Amino acid sequence: MKEQSNIPTGKVERASRFVATGLKVGTNYLKHYTKKLIDPSTSKEELHANNAEDIYDTLSNLKGSALKVAQMLSMDKGMLPKAYTDRFAMSQYSAPPLSGPLVVNTFLKTLGKPPAQLYDTFEMQASNAASIGQVHKAVKWGKELAVKIQYPGVANSVRSDLRIVKPFAIRIVGMNEVDLDKYFDEIEGKLLEETDYKLELRRSMEVSAQCAHIPNLVFPVYYPELSSDRIITMDWLKGFHLKEFLQRNPSQQVRDSIGQALWDFYQFQVHVLRKVHADPHPGNFLMRDDGTVGVFDFGCIKEIPEDFYVNYFLLTNKEVLKDETRRREIYTNLEMIHPTDAEKEIVFFSGLFQKMIDMLTLPFTVETFDFGDESYFSAIYDYMDYISNLKEVRESKVARGSRHSLYVNRTYFGLYSILSDLKARVITSQARVSDRSGSPERLR
Repeated sequence: MKEQSNIPTGKVERASRFVATGLKVGTNYLKHYTKKLIDPSTSKEELHANNAEDIYDTLSNLKGSALKVAQMLSMDKGMLPKAYTDRFAMSQYSAPPLSGPLVVNTFLKTLGKPPAQLYDTFEMQASNAASIGQVHKAVKWGKELAVKIQYPGVANSVRSDLRIVKPFAIRIVGMNEVDLDKYFDEIEGKLLEETDYKLELRRSMEVSAQCAHIPNLVFPVYYPELSSDRIITMDWLKGFHLKEFLQRNPSQQVRDSIGQALWDFYQFQVHVLRKVHADPHPGNFLMRDDGTVGVFDFGCIKEIPEDFYVNYFLLTNKEVLKDETRRREIYTNLEMIHPTDAEKEIVFFSGLFQKMIDMLTLPFTVETFDFGDESYFSAIYDYMDYISNLKEVRESKVARGSRHSLYVNRTYFGLYSILSDLKARVITSQARVSDRSGSPERLR
């Protein structure tokens, strides 16, 4: 893949790239509707493919939060047309990497020495590149190391990038601006945290230690002395990203082992630590033929407030939700319905939410669940599509759902997506959740 010798860091230059891309997208729409006048049977597939390519090319060269938004959207398979999902998924570990001089300059600025003086060997060509940083392979102390390097200007461009990318998100997703406004502070805060590599290093070491008892998980050792505000050095983990791993045709037993490890990992974090690795895209996991999985990149951690946690997981309790008064109280606490809603709106949205909740929480209500059941996910995506096209939903002036639900929902959607691709059969019983010492503790 062609390397980048520079990244636009100025607000004006980055904005101009977005404007140019917007013009391309507009031209693509004009071409599409012109073709449709001539041939009414023309589908939107070509339009989506052209738009996805143009938008991704711009975002992948700008890097940072703009590309991170594309990465987030790629995980929501039911939200975007397939052309966008496929193209944006490249941002997980296949974005264009930085050139050697920019890499060396980052070392000189933050650690005071070039990589050749810090490691016994350092591969100047990146092993993979994502939205906020890229990874290089190095050797020191006889150990193979992974060196994560942040792109220049990423931290300083978060706020301005989000303001610029917002119209694209509105158009692609079809979401009202009021809906996005409610969550942009949450997104901005998390993206700023992801650019703080000192915070990520601290969290990586902490969460890895707290989850070390969970079977079949492998975490790297981190090296603070070879890390800075824009560099993190850790052990090199062996394994394969999801797509490569599945091409090796792993056995069902191995798929189940990895799926179980991931399920237990996330359940322990959410229910015991009350904070969670909220970036579960395939680029952050390395899967192995022995049924183990390597976990890294703790830049995005969502801390879960107790009140939100209690109400959110009451949604998995069918007995509680049978009580109409209690159910409305929970929906109100989670901002799914609002005190200003008319009774007609409460009944309408409560009905929509209840059906969706019944579908999404099904794995939590049984002892085991087969995530390879394609009909289950098809039903979810079909229902999401149905909801998004309802006039009442499209014209709603109220954003529904707590800001905290944004990253918690994203976490579970990402986990479900990986488990679905693995076709893993998982023991989902809540009795598996363990306390800090690793002994079983049933959720109440």
